[in-house]
Amino acid sequence: MVSRRDIASLLGAGTLAATALSPIGTAQAQTGAAAENTFQRIRRTKKLRIAGIVGTEPYYRKDIASGEWSGFCVSMAQDLAKSMDAELEIAETTWGNAVLDLQANKIDIMFGLSPTPSRALTVEFTRPIMLNTFTIIAKPGFEPKTWADLNKPEVRVAVDIGSTHDLFARRIIPNATLLALKTPDDAMLSVQSNRADCVIQVAMLSLVTVKKNPKVGKIIVPTPASAQPTCAGVRADPDPRFRTFVDNWLEYNRGLGAMKGWITSSLELVGVKAGDIPAEITF
Repeated sequence: MVSRRDIASLLGAGTLAATALSPIGTAQAQTGAAAENTFQRIRRTKKLRIAGIVGTEPYYRKDIASGEWSGFCVSMAQDLAKSMDAELEIAETTWGNAVLDLQANKIDIMFGLSPTPSRALTVEFTRPIMLNTFTIIAKPGFEPKTWADLNKPEVRVAVDIGSTHDLFARRIIPNATLLALKTPDDAMLSVQSNRADCVIQVAMLSLVTVKKNPKVGKIIVPTPASAQPTCAGVRADPDPRFRTFVDNWLEYNRGLGAMKGWITSSLELVGVKAGDIPAEITF
């Protein structure tokens, strides 16, 4: 016959065993959650989280009245979310914070990033979404034909400091007088005020700049033509399933011609028509 004391001892032992096992079980649960990769999280939650940057048309555009997002990167994200049977969530950020947001697991993917070596130290990049041609916006009367024509001390070239425009200029035209200014608007203003002869911008931006204000100057594509890849950034997961899926999705849509359609549609949002794009510029 089991005494009350024996029952109490057994219950106590059971309680102790449960208490001892509880931290292990919790740790295992936490480890399991931590091991969930980006692809698994999106499939489980049915949410694809991206970043959106206000005022960066044609990449991202936010309607202040309705809060609705549009633009090239948003169109791509909407299709990617649909492909994964997920709902799109957009978190407002800046270009400077986008990589930090990826690292902090606030977003799953960031469209429209240039795969610089410094960024590649902390995040991974997909295959190129497009190639963005380097152009200049030249002040009236200044019409260089080649990058060599710009690579002279008497030529004043404006860039936004720390950008891919800045890095490109320092590598390709090291002998030019470089005006590295705080923002793209500051760089453009230096041309308008005749402090610079031209500004370097990738085609997606220069097309919009000149469309908004045709008097700022003329778009020129110096030879030899040079372009930078524009990719999507993703978190560095031990399991690359999500990046692989995005790469396959990109190739599939490029083959369908969808990528070109998203680009031209986003440019039309800011008034840039197909006829406004110089023949030398291809995406």
